[in-house]
This record gives sequence, structure tokens and C-alpha cells, in this order.
Amino acid sequence: MADEVDSVLADSVLLENVKSFAAGGFGGICSVLTGHPFDLMKVRMQTNFASSTVSCVKKTFAQDGLRGFYRGVIPPLIGVTPMFAVSFWGYDLGKKLVSYAYDTDPSKFSIAQISMAGFFSAIPTTAIAAPFERVKVVMQIQDAKSQKSLIGTVSQILKEGGLRSLFKGSLATVLRDGPGSALYFATYEYVKGELTKRTTGDSGELSLLAISTAGGLAGVSMWLGVFPVDTIKSQQQSSSVSKSMAQVIKEILKTKGIKGFFPGVGPALLRSFPANAATFVGVEFAKDFMNKL
Repeated sequence: MADEVDSVLADSVLLENVKSFAAGGFGGICSVLTGHPFDLMKVRMQTNFASSTVSCVKKTFAQDGLRGFYRGVIPPLIGVTPMFAVSFWGYDLGKKLVSYAYDTDPSKFSIAQISMAGFFSAIPTTAIAAPFERVKVVMQIQDAKSQKSLIGTVSQILKEGGLRSLFKGSLATVLRDGPGSALYFATYEYVKGELTKRTTGDSGELSLLAISTAGGLAGVSMWLGVFPVDTIKSQQQSSSVSKSMAQVIKEILKTKGIKGFFPGVGPALLRSFPANAATFVGVEFAKDFMNKL
């Protein structure tokens, strides 16, 4: 009898993990398709392709037309499924660990406890996020004449710097995604909870308004909190030579001052609301669909 109970519990835990993984992957795909053009503008401005959002849009369209706004979309589409899947799985696992440590049900978590679970979610995703973001950034800053395919870009990176070069910017990725994920999930859970009370009360029904608004604001709060670190990461990953975070920071301060840490913040914030609204709508409704099967 005890063995049967253990087996049922193990199957239940495995099923919940699969649901978290699958829902996170689906939410990530929704995010990329919605937000990639904005991300392209952000990276190009961070790497000095253009001085303003308007000029960046005009220059991109002049060079490649509409398809140019999805330059470099393949790496995040390939990488985003496991990355977001691992992130949302990591968040659910983080909630379980925090729940165990504090002997508190996740539904009663404080903002600090949600933030802890959110920070944990960034740890397992870095191994996936760093190399895919490195390839994405390199593809996004290529000009039309030297444009390479995904395989060509990876081959170029490996040829120039070896496997280690593929993980350039990993430390900056962790320093961005740890605090960023804490802000991200804490904002989402708080805003969703407050809006759900006002829209559906205690019915337990999913509120599209609450989910999309909370998801959008979660994205905005995350980027506002970690944007300077993202700029450092982009400059590291776009460079053909190895640069430490300290070197990049000194260069930015010397040439542009504090404002040099915020190029492309406009496109990033414009992207963050619709992209992250799409992410959480995808995640929540995918989970709801799987729970009803």
C-alpha cells in the first residue's frame, strides 16, 4: 500500500513538472514572436548601430525591409522553449523550496518569498540563455553584406574564440537574470492577485485582463531594474575580443557617462509589456488547458 502511495505521489510530482516545463516553453514562444522586433532595436542601439529608436527603425527597414525586424529570431525561438520552460519550472521548484523552508503555502507567500523563488528560477536557465543570447546578439548587429545564417554565426564564434567564446557574458547574464527574475515574478504575482480580486473575485476563473496586465507590468519592472547590466552583457557579447564587465563599465563611463548604460531602453520597455503579457497569457492558459485534460 505504501509503495502504491509513493508511486502515485511520484507520478503527480512528475506531471506537475512536465506541465510547468511545457507551459513555460509555450509562453516563451509567444513572447519571442511578439517582442523580437523591439529586442532587435534594443540590441542595435546598445551596440551603437543607431542613436535613436526612430533612426534605428528607419535604418533597419532601409537595409532589410520588414523581414529585417526578425533578424536573429531563430536562436531565441530555438533556445526560448527550453529557456522559458526551465525558467518557469525553476520558479515552481523555487516555490516548493521556499514553501518547505518557511512552512508556508505558496498562495500565502510574502513579496520577499516570491522574490526568492523568482531569483532561484534564473540559476538553471543561465546555461541555456547565455550561449543563445550570444548568438542572437552577434546576428542582430551584422550588416546586410556580412549577414550569416545561424549555423554560420555559431561557426564564426567558435572559430574566433572557441567554445568558451560561446558563453561570453555568462556572469552578466546571471547578474541580470537573478534580480530581474525576482522583480519579474514578484510583480506578476502581486498585480495578478490584486486585479483578479477586482475582476473575478474568488471564483477561481482566469482573468485575461489580470494576467496580461500583470505580465506586462512584470516585464517593465524587470527591465527598469536590470537594464544597465543588460547593456554591459550586450557589449560583451557583441565584442570580437574578450572584455570583462569592469572593462566594459569603464569604457561606457569614459565615453558616454551614466546615460551610456541606457541606450535602447525605449524599445526594451515598449517590447516588455506586450511580450511579457503574451508570455504569461501563454503560460497560464497552457496550464489551464493541461489541467482540464
